[in-house]
Formats: sequence, C-alpha cells, structure tokens
Amino acid sequence: MSRTRLAALAAAVPLVLAACVGCAAGSNAVDQTAGDQFHFVSGTRAGSLIPKGDRKPVGDFTGTELDGKNFDLASTRGKVTVVNFWATWCSPCVVETPQFQNVYAAYKNKGVDFVGVDTKESSEGAPRAFVKRYRITYPIVFDEEGRAAIELGKIPALGLPFTVIIDSAHRVAGVYLQQLSPKDLEPVLNTLLAERHTGTGG
Repeated sequence: MSRTRLAALAAAVPLVLAACVGCAAGSNAVDQTAGDQFHFVSGTRAGSLIPKGDRKPVGDFTGTELDGKNFDLASTRGKVTVVNFWATWCSPCVVETPQFQNVYAAYKNKGVDFVGVDTKESSEGAPRAFVKRYRITYPIVFDEEGRAAIELGKIPALGLPFTVIIDSAHRVAGVYLQQLSPKDLEPVLNTLLAERHTGTGG
C-alpha cells in the first residue's frame, strides 16, 4: 500500500469513529456527548426505558397553563412525571389525552405527576373547550411555539403526539414518539415508582 493511501486511511479512521459517537444510544434516546443535560437523539421503544446509568437530567421549562396559572417543571422534582405533547387538531391526541386522564387519576396519589403541553395550536379556545369537555384535571400548558420540547432536551416537535417520561431524580427515562395506550404507559410508571420506593433510581 502506498504512503498516500496509508495517510488517507489514517485520516479517515478518526472521522468514522467520530461519526459513531452515540450510535449505541439508538433506542435509548440519549446523546452521550451532550454533557450533563439530556439531548434528544431518537425515540424510546414503547414499553421500554432508558437504562438508569444512561439517563441524563431533563431541562426545566416554565409556562402558562390554560387556566392562567404559572407552571414550572422543577416543581415536579421527586416525582415520576409524564409530559405529553398534544393538540386538538391531532387525531391520535384526542384519543390519547382522555386515556392519560384516567391513568393520572389512578396514579396521582402514588407519586406520579402529569402535564400536558398543548403545542402548535393557533389559539387557546379549542384546547380549553377540550379540557372542559373531557374533564382533564392535570395541568395543561399552552405552548404555541413548541418552546418546551426544545428546553426539555432539544426534542424536535415534528409530529404529535409524543411523550417524555421523567424519573424521580428528574432525569429523562423515555421519549415516546407515538400514541401511547394505558397498557404502554402503566408498566413503565410501575417500574419507575419501584425505583423511587427502593431508592434505586439514582
């Protein structure tokens, strides 16, 4: 092999290795090069969780709820938290959100918080009517611009619905880029609550 080809190969190897940094994250949705805070890479498979050792701290966001109250994600620290991104124009969302209300009612006294983020919606009228009609009792933050998803961990709000689950240590435990059913959600919450109660979540 000529010196020229050897030099070219030597130069290419670091580029190939650099391109593979974080490849193993795959379904874990974790960017291993992102430092201390979670940065989105890809979705988590329904029913699975990011391994505890790979979880990164979530970025907090604040906003205004549909009822005018201020919301701060930091207030959920110490609880398992479900953050669901939705809109009334999204067909899967209008099925998923009432189901999430049922799960919330069953889990809110066990150490689980829910927050809905109504995003990419032109006005607050439709989501307010929806929340009233379906008696959604967990906080709904109005976020027309999709700012919350970026602040959480640079999650691209390209399609709805999607859901971020945060463990009791305030780390991202899953990012689900599809509609979830209670059968998808409840086993994940049970696992995270078990971590919380046994002190193995840290």
